Order: sequence, then structure tokens, then C-alpha cells
Amino acid sequence: MNALLVAGTTSDAGKSVVTAGICRWLARSGARVAPFKAQNMSNNSVVTPDGGEIGRAQAVQSAACGVEPSVRFNPVLLKPGSDRQSQVVVLGRVAGEVTALSYRDRKAALLDTVVSTLDELRRENDYVVCEGAGSPAEINLRSHDIANMGLAQAAQLPVLVVGDIDRGGVFAQLFGTLSLLDAADQALVAGFLVNKFRGDPELLRPGLDQLRALTGRPVHGVLPWAEDLWLDAEDSLSYVADGVVGRPAPPRGDQWLRVAVPRLPRISNATDVEALAAEPGVAVRFVTEPSRLSDADLVVLPGSKSTVADLAWLRETGLAAAIREHARAELPVAGICGGFQMLTRRIHDDVESGTGVVDGLGMLDLEIDFAAEKTLTRPRGAAFGHDVGGYEIHHGVAVRRGDLPPLVTLPDGEGEGGVHGCVLGTHWHGLFENDAFRREFLGWAAGLAGRDGFRAAEDTVFADIRNAQLDLLGDLVAEHLDTDALRRLLDGGVPSGLPGVTAALG
Repeated sequence: MNALLVAGTTSDAGKSVVTAGICRWLARSGARVAPFKAQNMSNNSVVTPDGGEIGRAQAVQSAACGVEPSVRFNPVLLKPGSDRQSQVVVLGRVAGEVTALSYRDRKAALLDTVVSTLDELRRENDYVVCEGAGSPAEINLRSHDIANMGLAQAAQLPVLVVGDIDRGGVFAQLFGTLSLLDAADQALVAGFLVNKFRGDPELLRPGLDQLRALTGRPVHGVLPWAEDLWLDAEDSLSYVADGVVGRPAPPRGDQWLRVAVPRLPRISNATDVEALAAEPGVAVRFVTEPSRLSDADLVVLPGSKSTVADLAWLRETGLAAAIREHARAELPVAGICGGFQMLTRRIHDDVESGTGVVDGLGMLDLEIDFAAEKTLTRPRGAAFGHDVGGYEIHHGVAVRRGDLPPLVTLPDGEGEGGVHGCVLGTHWHGLFENDAFRREFLGWAAGLAGRDGFRAAEDTVFADIRNAQLDLLGDLVAEHLDTDALRRLLDGGVPSGLPGVTAALG
């Protein structure tokens, strides 16, 4: 048996973190564990050691398992480039562009890939913890589903449905999700989990008992709200515009460093700024209009799945002019991947947008050509006097460089990115996760911003912070879920005789 599927009543119900927590709990028991998400839709991705691209959530879940991420953990990744079109990545490599309707015709073949990949992982590991996508009750999509009940049927997986009580209406969410499924799908739903509860769980007892009476299925646990869980959000929608990222600790010096991050419509790898937000005295805020830049010390332009379209959005909102004004005041600006491309003189894009030649913001003396082949690498080099590593996911290539000094010096002596006065840019994601570099970068930014009272913390180790969050997830699972029941589902599969449910209560 050795596998189960964690589904959710909605997007952001907590599937990713619950899956990571179960993975951590199992791995700490000595089991060989792998995560799996058949199909992910996200612009938040990473490059794996086997040279492909997967959703970031599965990379985090890999860390929870204590294993390196693999393209097999997320065999199908959809990266939205607009409201109607997505790039499809299969086993780590780009496999074309699809619309919602054209993608439907590919799903039968992709289901074969998904199931065979899951079978491999089940043979190689003691357990595989699968994560669903969106909701299993999206009945308009059920006939072509490969991520939720379609996967559960093909692999005969027991399913746990997670509901987010913080949104309200959790009992209706859980009952409604089950009752909308057909009889064959209902037979695989083995129980429920309640997530993000604030208060005494005994207050829920009457509702939990009635839900079991109505459905014949138990609630296998109530996970409490945990303030410290904020890293590695699966979807950029988790970042509230004009909201502070994370839980900023007080500064080590006597001044804060204020960071503004434009929340681009097609933002990618928004998690790049989380390492900055983990630093004491650094307040990182996502913004959507120019007035929010007026008191910022540092502006970070993040990645984008649609560089040209998001650059146009910056201009339409007035943020582009505000960023240029920020730099004219000799205040620091940093661009990452698509954000870096926007800072250049000119972009030649016949690949991603098909727009052709577009003027950039003109703040870095180079041009960008979009190549048909996507760059997927995990490079190393040196920046600000320190060894650094990161990963690259992009079509744009920096060309026609003037006298611009590089940000990163590569082992072969070549350079990557660029620095000009108060402006720097790089294609590298994950660069801020290098602790020594991050401290130097923050010191550079604070100096330019006149924040002489800001002090970068010498003891912040971002990898330890992430690891502590994974341990917290494992602790929450161990303390608040019925782990004996989880083991029975993993070892024994779907319980027999689960009753059917209809939406009519009377």
C-alpha cells in the first residue's frame, strides 16, 4: 500500500504544509519517504539536482523527507503566463504551451506518466505522501482529473481531506466536498483533518462528532494555528499586497531597514525575499502602488513568468517611475530574474510574449535576448567577496553588455548579473539564502539608504530557520493528529465499507 493523498477543500487549505509535516514525522521515525504532487500549477519553482524544474512546495517537502528534490516528485508543472495560457513542464522539462481546453486533451497521456512515476517511488520508498491540487470537488474538471480523485482512483490511494477552519465554515467545506463526489470517489475518502484552529479543540467536539455521524468518517486531528509557520508559501496569492512578510524580529541596531517588493501580476519565486524577511530588523512588504515606495529603503523587483507584461504593468501603475525616482535618489534597487531583466536597457522577446523589442527601465547597461531553450542550472560563484550558490530558471539571456561590472564571478572567470551604483541585478534565485552574502548585501543597502543604525545579524542561518519550521510541522503532526490512524491508512490502504453520502440532510 504505502501511500496516501492529502487533498483540500480549497486552494491554500494547508495541503502543502500538512504533507510536509507528515513527511517529516515519518522521516524522523526512520522511514524512507518521498513526496509527490502529480500536477502543480505554480510559478514558484526550483531546479533539481537531476536538472529539471519542479514546484517549490515539493522541494520543501523533499527537505522534510531528508532527500534531494527530484523531477519525479512533481511530474507535471503548469506555469501560468496569462489568465488563459500556461507553460507545461513534464518531468522537469518544458513540453509546450497549453490553454485550459487544449491541456484537457493531453491529460490521458500525462496520467500514464504520473501513475508510472508514482509506482516507481512507491517501490523505492517505505512511504509516499501525495498532495492534491486545488479541491477534489471541482466537478467541472473531474472527468480529466490527474491530480486529485483521478490519481486516487488510478493508484487506489486513501484520501484525507483538509479543511481550513480559519476561513470559517469548515464543517460545510468538509461535508460538501465529500457529498459532491460520486460513489466511487467517496469510497476512497478515508477521513478529514481540520487545519489552523485557534482555541480549545474541545469546542469543536460536537461538530466533529456530528460530521462523523453524517459521513461515517473520522476527523483524524485538529492542527492548531502556528504563528511561526510562514516560510515557503506555495502560491504567490499567499502574499497579501501591502502586507509585511513573515514575523520580523526587532533590529539588532537602532534602525529598521524597510524593503518594498512590487507584487507583480505574474510574480514568480516570490519566496526569494523570505530570507531577507527572516533577518532581525528587516521589514519586507509586498506593494502594488507607488506611494508605498516613498518610505522604502530598498526596492526588490522579483521574478516574473511574463517579464514584458509585468513591465507594462509597472509602467501603468506608476511603479516604474517610482522605482526610477528611488534610484535617482541613490537609494538601492535590486532585481531578480525577470526583475533583473526589467532593469536593463532593452528586451528582445520573441519567445515568452512574442512582443519583440521592448525598452526596459534602462538602469543597467545590458540587453536581454529571450532564447527558445530555457536555462535550468544550479550554479556557484562569488559575490560581495563570498562563495554563493543559487539556481536559474529563465529564457532571457544577458547580451551586449557595456562596461557593467558583474554581480557574481563564476569559476571560469565569466560574470553574471550586474552592479551599477545603487542598482544591481541577477538571474539567480536563492541568492539571498547565502548567509554571508545576504549580510553584505544588507549592509550595502543600508549604507546607501543612510540607515547607519541598522546592523545585520551575524547569527542568522537561513537553512536552520527553514529546518526548524519543518521540525515544527513534524511536531504538530505527532502531537495533534491520530498518527496510529495515519499508519493504518499508509500500511493498509483504503478502509472497506465506507458509506456513501448525499447532500440532502433531511
